[in-house]
Amino acid sequence: MKAVTRTQYGSPDILEVKEIDKPVPEKGELLIRVRATTVNRTDCGILLGKPNIIRAFTGLITPTDLVPGTDFAGEVEAVGPGVTKFKEGDKVWGFNDNGLSSWAEYLVINEKSNVIPIPKETSFEEIVACIEGAHYALNFINKVKVNAKDKVLINGATGAIGSAMLQILVHMSIDVTAVGNTKNLSLLESLGASKVINYEQEDFTKLPEGSFDFVFDAVGKSRFVLCEHLLKPEGTYISSELGEGLENTYLPLLTKLKGGKRVKFPFPSNIKGSLNYINDLLSKGAFRPIIDRTYSIDDIKQAYTYVLSGEKTGNVIVEY
Repeated sequence: MKAVTRTQYGSPDILEVKEIDKPVPEKGELLIRVRATTVNRTDCGILLGKPNIIRAFTGLITPTDLVPGTDFAGEVEAVGPGVTKFKEGDKVWGFNDNGLSSWAEYLVINEKSNVIPIPKETSFEEIVACIEGAHYALNFINKVKVNAKDKVLINGATGAIGSAMLQILVHMSIDVTAVGNTKNLSLLESLGASKVINYEQEDFTKLPEGSFDFVFDAVGKSRFVLCEHLLKPEGTYISSELGEGLENTYLPLLTKLKGGKRVKFPFPSNIKGSLNYINDLLSKGAFRPIIDRTYSIDDIKQAYTYVLSGEKTGNVIVEY
């Protein structure tokens, strides 16, 4: 089968598309014919091996897996002994932020792992754009108690995490101020933002003091010290990045001890719960996957390079 491979950490230039052996499903496993994946933020971290903490899960010196990839949408081509939840021909999607070896025409995954059926009337490309960003978005929101009366600011509302977060909060009837760039202002409005800020023309940190109950930095490009004044007295700041000097790993404890405005870090968990939640939103017509560009597996280097540029809107898809 055709697969994307690498034997070290580094830039997209280390990636090589070549033929490798097709996997065989063992007891309890599914053989998936992969139809679509995304190049996402997690994939980029695993490719680069940065931040270094990621190597604790993907290989300290060299990558554990020859084939990278964290998400997929595809069809069950075969099942191993003892499989009861799925059958050949089922359309499924899944995610594992430590790696699934999904950058290939085929992969194997245990039926009890993070894999569920694709909703009817949803394409492979659409559903795969609902995974990584939405999972991390939910793991911002579930770290706090957001009420309908609250006001939330999302920095980076046009990315995979931010665009998913915006839609989830709007579904919860939350007043959301979305920060994005010029070309995506109409998109943010269409997704339900109460107010849109163009960061190319306005610095959101200059907004009035005490404006928000929560500041969610979906791109991790700001800091608590820059956003603290925007929060109400019991407000909370959450970032998707570890922060300067790993500050977002210790500020949660310091701000808890101090009292008042808090920092929390969104350690992600319950991937299957996220998949089921998004399935439910899709069935209600309350979630729209945002797709920027689509590449073929042979253009994987270009896909990674584009995502690493930080210019993407929503998700970048790779078709097989």
